[in-house]
Amino acid sequence: MPPDTHPPSSLETMTKHEQLIRHIEALEPGTRISVRGIARELDVSEGTAYKAIKEAEELGIVATKKRIGTVRVHRSRRGSLEGLTFGDVADIVEGQLLGGSGGLQRTLHKFVIGAMELDAMLRYINEDSLLIVGNREEAHRLALEQGAGVLITGGFDTSAEVKRLADERGLPIIVSRHDTFTVASMINRAMYDRLIKQKIVLIEDIMSFARPADVLKHGDTAADFHRLAGLTGSFRFPVLDERGRVSGMMTAKDAAGSEPDALVERLMTRHPITAAPNITVTSAAHTMAAEGIDLLPVVDRHRRLLGVITRQEVQEAMRITGRQGDSGETFDELILAGFKPSGAAKGFRYAGVAAAQMSGMPGTVSEGVLSTLMLQAARRMVRESGRGDHMVESVTTYFFRPVAIDAELVLEPAVLELSRKNAKLEIQLSDAGGVAAKAILSMQLMDG
Repeated sequence: MPPDTHPPSSLETMTKHEQLIRHIEALEPGTRISVRGIARELDVSEGTAYKAIKEAEELGIVATKKRIGTVRVHRSRRGSLEGLTFGDVADIVEGQLLGGSGGLQRTLHKFVIGAMELDAMLRYINEDSLLIVGNREEAHRLALEQGAGVLITGGFDTSAEVKRLADERGLPIIVSRHDTFTVASMINRAMYDRLIKQKIVLIEDIMSFARPADVLKHGDTAADFHRLAGLTGSFRFPVLDERGRVSGMMTAKDAAGSEPDALVERLMTRHPITAAPNITVTSAAHTMAAEGIDLLPVVDRHRRLLGVITRQEVQEAMRITGRQGDSGETFDELILAGFKPSGAAKGFRYAGVAAAQMSGMPGTVSEGVLSTLMLQAARRMVRESGRGDHMVESVTTYFFRPVAIDAELVLEPAVLELSRKNAKLEIQLSDAGGVAAKAILSMQLMDG
C-alpha cells in the first residue's frame, strides 16, 4: 500500500478535499467520525465531508461498522489477514456493541466458548481472546478482568456494572441474537473467506510506490523521449499534464519520423489504458495481453499517476500466487476435490463420483456443476502441463442427457489447438452410459 498518496503541500495550496483527508489521517485510531461533525469542525458542506470520508475508507484509514459507526483505524496492508478484530466479529455476527468501543480495532488471538465452570474458564481465557457465552454475568466480568472481550449470544443483556468495566478496560462487549453454535459457524466461515482472499493479489501489493516512474510531461519533446529511452531501455512512457494526471502514452511508434523539437502532447497516444491500484493482478494481466502492452500506468480516482506496472512484474506475481498452497476452499475446489487422475495410457483423465450436493433437478446433477467440472478439469490439465497462468476467453457447453447422482464420472480434457499464447481444448464428461456432456474452451496463455 502507498504510505501516503497525498504529496506534501502547504495548506494554502491544498484543496478542501485534501485538507479533510489530512485531518482524518491526523485523528487517533478509534476516534468516531461523522459527516456532520467533520463538516462543522472544518466549516465545509456535508457533501464535501461525505466524499472525504468515502475516500478515506478507500485508503484504509477509516472503517464503517454496522451498529457501531465510522471510526478512524490503522492503515493495514490489505494482504495481512492473520486475524480478525473485535469490530470484524461484531459485523460478522450482526452484533450490537454494549460497551468498550475503544477496543474495536484490537486483533483477536483466539476464541473461547464458555461451556464450562468459571474456574475451568480461567485456564483458557487470556488477553485479547474473545469469550463466547450466554447470559452468565460472572463469566462476562471474569473475561474482562483477564483482558478478553465478550460476545453474548442469544440476544441477552448484561449489567450496567459489566458495561462500565468494559468501557474502563477498552474491551468490547458485544451481543448477538444468534445462538452459540450459529455464531461459531459464522465466525469460522468468515475466517475461511479471509484465507481465500489472502491469495488474491492486487496491483497495489506488488508495485513500488517509493520508486518514481519514468515519465514525460507536457512541454517535453521527441528529443526528450529518445533521451529517456536511451537512459532506461524502455520505449513506452506515461505523459503527465501540469496536475500530474496521465493524459497519454508516448511510444517509439508515436515518435517515429517526428522532428526533435516536436512536443510530446502532439505526438502521444491519447486516452491510454490505465489501472486502479485495487484491481487484481489477474485482471491487469488479461488487459495487458489483450491489448498487447508491456507497461500499464496505475492511477488514482483523479487519474493522477501513482506508479507503473510491467507485464513481467504481473506474470511473476501470478506465478508466485500459483505456487502457494491451498488457503481455504472455494466452491470450484470443492466441486472437483473428489476427482482424481485415472490411469490413462495417453493424455489426461480424471475420475470421481457425482455427490448428492451436486443435485439440480431431483436425482440428477445440475448443469452448472457439470459445466464447472469440465472447466476445472481443463484448468487442472493446463496447470499439470506446466502452463499455469491463463485466462478463459470462451466456453461452449453441450448437454446430451441427464447425469444421475452417485454416478461414476470420467472427465477427459484434450488439446485441439495450441500456440505460444492461445489454446483451444475439448472436455468430455462420461458416465456408465457413455458421453453425457461436452465443452469447447478457448483460453489465453499469459506466460507464453
